[in-house]
Amino acid sequence: MTEAPGTHDPNTLPPNIPAPQDDGGAAHLTGMTLPDLALPATDGAPVNLSQLKGRTIVYIYPRTGVPGVDLPQGWNDIPGARGCTPQSCSFRDHFGELKRLGVAQLYGLSVQNTAYQQEAAQRLHLPFAILSDEKLALTKALNLPTFVTSGMTLLKRMALVVDDGMITKVFYPVFPPDKNAEEVVAWLAARH
Repeated sequence: MTEAPGTHDPNTLPPNIPAPQDDGGAAHLTGMTLPDLALPATDGAPVNLSQLKGRTIVYIYPRTGVPGVDLPQGWNDIPGARGCTPQSCSFRDHFGELKRLGVAQLYGLSVQNTAYQQEAAQRLHLPFAILSDEKLALTKALNLPTFVTSGMTLLKRMALVVDDGMITKVFYPVFPPDKNAEEVVAWLAARH
């Protein structure tokens, strides 16, 4: 399915988008300690994930789209690429439930710059900050799985459960993206 030029709607998932396969790209992450580095956040305060106490959820996505702005060429054909806005909205909609299940902090993360992310955070009314790994510092330190398209190195979609700076659970691959928050909630509820 191809959208007409200038009609992109990031809020909807087209039917028949390809599902990503588990390529083993995140198999090494469980048990890793997050690196001591600060990432810029949409709320203006830098965040050092390694220093956060309690349980943190970080959902990671390639890039958010903007209504009416065309997607990169072939975006809908890349397994797991489409659905960043629905993924963010699902975490927004489950924010209260995640908090009740003991999540102290929730963040989204992409490689887009903070100014770009701020537009999405405001438009989507997100009650949490989005972190920017624009310089790929976290990506390289953790060897996060990426893909390249249209000259951009982007993160593959996943979600991390981090307890006191250590990754204790990885959801990867994530599909469909709009159900990622429900999957995390179900995992947390089973252990609560």
